[in-house]
Amino acid sequence: MNHRFPLLAAALFGASGVIAGAFGAHALRPFLLDRGMLDAWETGVHYHLLHAVALLGVAGWLRGERGGAALRRAAIGVWCWCAGIILFSGSLYLLAAGGPAWLGPVTPIGGVAFVVGWLWFVAAAWVS
Repeated sequence: MNHRFPLLAAALFGASGVIAGAFGAHALRPFLLDRGMLDAWETGVHYHLLHAVALLGVAGWLRGERGGAALRRAAIGVWCWCAGIILFSGSLYLLAAGGPAWLGPVTPIGGVAFVVGWLWFVAAAWVS
């Protein structure tokens, strides 16, 4: 993996995170407040944007990497974070908007993906 995929992911997740935050703060706010789900939506946005910025940092770091074990481990971390944004934040958005209850167990799977991603970066740092 080179720096392009994490950079593209950071850009797309960053833009979509800002859109989700604005949508929740303005268009959906009364609906989310009535359902008591504004905090869930905001938590999804928080982790969404936090990991988009982290992906941007990884893209910058990978630009100077030339291969090896650190790069392979970082690639797994990138994929874990992307999965975490989709599963964790995505399930929170859907649940907050009235999605089916079976999405509830998906949220912690996304949280685990975030943690596993961070641990892959520990492994990448260890060998770089």
